[in-house]
Amino acid sequence: MRYTKLPGTSIEVSKICLGTMTWGEQNTEAEGHAQLDYAVEQGVNFIDTAELYSVPARAETYGSTERIIGSWLKNRGKRDDLIIASKIAGPAEMSKHIRTGGYTKAEFKDAIHKSLKRLQTDYIDLYQLHWPERKIAKFGKMDFEFDPNDNKWTQIEEVLDNLNNLIKAGKIRYVGLSNETPWGVMKFLQVAKEKSLPRMMSIQNAYNLVNRVFDISNSE
Repeated sequence: MRYTKLPGTSIEVSKICLGTMTWGEQNTEAEGHAQLDYAVEQGVNFIDTAELYSVPARAETYGSTERIIGSWLKNRGKRDDLIIASKIAGPAEMSKHIRTGGYTKAEFKDAIHKSLKRLQTDYIDLYQLHWPERKIAKFGKMDFEFDPNDNKWTQIEEVLDNLNNLIKAGKIRYVGLSNETPWGVMKFLQVAKEKSLPRMMSIQNAYNLVNRVFDISNSE
């Protein structure tokens, strides 16, 4: 297995990251544990999950993937050998069973407490915003109509300040983005630099030969 440093961090991750979003829906707990065992045996140390998982998102299976990872960690005792990435869900129709708010201090407090409890760990290595609060084209959607009145989302400085509090509390190590636009990435980096707040260290967007939406994302 080849490894690389997550740029700007002290984290060394395997080139292959194990995705887990089907565990609890298409895969049982035993199957999830077996996949983790096999991946770790092959040198994989990077595990990706989210509070939203498993998918498709349903109230009945909310948090099941994190719980499966947590039970594996409790049984195997390999927490310090792994880099665990998870995500806080943003407001959307598919996540209204989780919470209806955005990325406020109260929402982060609720999300991180529950994720840590399910994962049976004291910290998350990489904590990501699963998608923006802003109205954007996401999850492969191409068409988008800009809404000039879309201004009720938590401002970027406040989001970064909330994340900074979690870092100071030792609950997360680094922060990242997911399903974000080029404009959003630019603004997060700009505000972090200007206000001396945590820098987004990663972005998890769909990007491959058949999905190039990120190339043409709206400029907002």
